[in-house]
Amino acid sequence: MPVFAASDKGGTGRSVIRANLAYQRALLGDHVAYVDFDFGSPTAAVFDVPGALLGTEEQGVHSYLEGEVTDPAGIDFWRQTEHPFLRARRNQAGRLVLYPGDAGGGEFAINEEVLGRCIDLLLRLNSEFDLVVVDLSAGRSYAVDLVLAATGHPRMLHVVHRWLVFHRWTRQHVIAAAALVHKENGILRSGVDRGHEEEVLRGSIRFVRVAVPDLESAMWAQGSPAQLSWMRSYNNALRRLAFDQHTGDGVVLGTVPLEPILLWREQLITEEDVLVTGTANDETLEALEGIARRLTDDLYWGKPDA
Repeated sequence: MPVFAASDKGGTGRSVIRANLAYQRALLGDHVAYVDFDFGSPTAAVFDVPGALLGTEEQGVHSYLEGEVTDPAGIDFWRQTEHPFLRARRNQAGRLVLYPGDAGGGEFAINEEVLGRCIDLLLRLNSEFDLVVVDLSAGRSYAVDLVLAATGHPRMLHVVHRWLVFHRWTRQHVIAAAALVHKENGILRSGVDRGHEEEVLRGSIRFVRVAVPDLESAMWAQGSPAQLSWMRSYNNALRRLAFDQHTGDGVVLGTVPLEPILLWREQLITEEDVLVTGTANDETLEALEGIARRLTDDLYWGKPDA
């Protein structure tokens, strides 16, 4: 199943979260492909794979889509990562293969040849892997247009796919995420123009809130009563705003707590980080595991109610 990761703004945590989701699904035993369609800024660095930190020097996804190579390079994460804990692959873990973008690659216009190669790639990966996580450029980019056109094409209409729209828990980010989906040039209207049925596409979109403070945690217990009161009040205001913007709780697949290791290090979070070094919080790992499981759970993908 292809899952497309999008955001209207940069700095939402889209790339680091989707990398963690791919990693968590592989731990569950699924075969997972991560495909870098962030054409302006390749994002495989989260996986600690040498030679692909800022994209690959040859046979990247960009080169494939532009017809320069017949197949994009696939990297076996478990064998190539430099992280010693991650290299010790669990016996039950599935494959995790990275398809990085080209180093120095940029946005490019879409034509029929590019579209055809995109469809071929998505269909092949969908048949080979249980989950295909596709990281898109931020905003209404060529990457978003390309996958909307590909998934709306008659060759792919039978393929169930899903969208995750990431945003931070701030007023500007909530409004921006809503615009990316619902406004005139957003995913929904553009998708309809490219062959999608509006209600089907709407049902395939969910939001992920990133870096949300847990006001009940010990982290905020040392704040002043006035500060905590203001934070509770503003959090409620954000929830009302999200509902009004059609990004409310009914269309949220999950929430990732405020986590320093994600903000500063932008890394995969492992059990070692929680249980051994204590550098990450258990609540964050649980949130990532939960979202990863819900990606393909139909219970969470019914008709949106907000």
